[in-house]
Amino acid sequence: VQLQASGGGLVQAGGSLRLSCTTSGTISISTINAVGWYRQAPGKQREFVARIRRGGLTYADSVKGRFTISRDTANRSVNLQMNNLKPEDTGVYYCHVNPSGTDYFGQGTQVTVSS
Repeated sequence: VQLQASGGGLVQAGGSLRLSCTTSGTISISTINAVGWYRQAPGKQREFVARIRRGGLTYADSVKGRFTISRDTANRSVNLQMNNLKPEDTGVYYCHVNPSGTDYFGQGTQVTVSS
């Protein structure tokens, strides 16, 4: 599965960004049950941010109330709306799927939040 993340950029604290995750090739992201977002800050391990699946939504405590994950059926993407961004949200954001027990991460998109 080839994942493509986009929408990152440089924003001031308190600003917003919208990330999008799509798939290339024959597998549509619409057919994948669980799709998640992870991030990795410089010098830190990759951490979970949010996940959407048929059973519901899950968020890391650090982003609850600020980030919203959703599916865009028309555009066959999974989006992450990030509001009230903080400098500690800075990092490379990756979308993730795990069909059939194998982890796939996209190439990542850089998010930089300035104070």
